[in-house]
Amino acid sequence: MSDDSQTVAIMLFSELLAADHAVRSRLTRVLPKGMEISHFSVLNHLAWQSGESNPAKLAERFGVTRGAMTNTLTKLVWSGYVHIRPDWDDARRKMVGISPAGRQARDNAVAAIAPMINAVVESLGEEQTRAALPILREIRIKLS
Repeated sequence: MSDDSQTVAIMLFSELLAADHAVRSRLTRVLPKGMEISHFSVLNHLAWQSGESNPAKLAERFGVTRGAMTNTLTKLVWSGYVHIRPDWDDARRKMVGISPAGRQARDNAVAAIAPMINAVVESLGEEQTRAALPILREIRIKLS
């Protein structure tokens, strides 16, 4: 890798880290009281996917340990946002599904963050935003 290529790589990751920090900071301020980014992320994922998931797959999807995912899911169960049941096909595993209250909490969170997200997309323009998505997705996949 040439010095120029290495500089570009470092600049790319610096921008990604700065963007991650800015997004997390802004999200933390606008999410409904008591909801953490990890809670919203899991609820949003479960709302978009059809059916249930298991804690191990969720942990892998979000790049966290099973213990960290168990902690997040425990808080979501206490809030009444998810239901956890045994996997009928494999008693060693559990299945996680979003509850109606969880779907409403996710919808409330989306409504709270929508103005911030929309402002960013409007300032970038829809075309530039759409162009960035495949690149960001590819970076995420390569880092997984």
